[in-house]
Amino acid sequence: MALRYIGVDPNTPNTGSPTIWVDEADGDLIIQGLKINDEATMNGIKATGPKWETIPGHETVLRLPARMIPILKDAIGDR
Repeated sequence: MALRYIGVDPNTPNTGSPTIWVDEADGDLIIQGLKINDEATMNGIKATGPKWETIPGHETVLRLPARMIPILKDAIGDR
């Protein structure tokens, strides 16, 4: 898998997370982010998203800081 690094949250300590890559083979975005664990946010997701009772075990919900919008736009800008 050939990944192209796009960027990391400029305010993250130790440049570890959140981070965005693009898979060069299929254009998918690979996102490392902050896992959402607080009940209020998860309840909001469940109330406003597709009708599910839980997030499937093979998936997670991530939070990206708003300051990463320019990095995300850079990742999708090639499309």
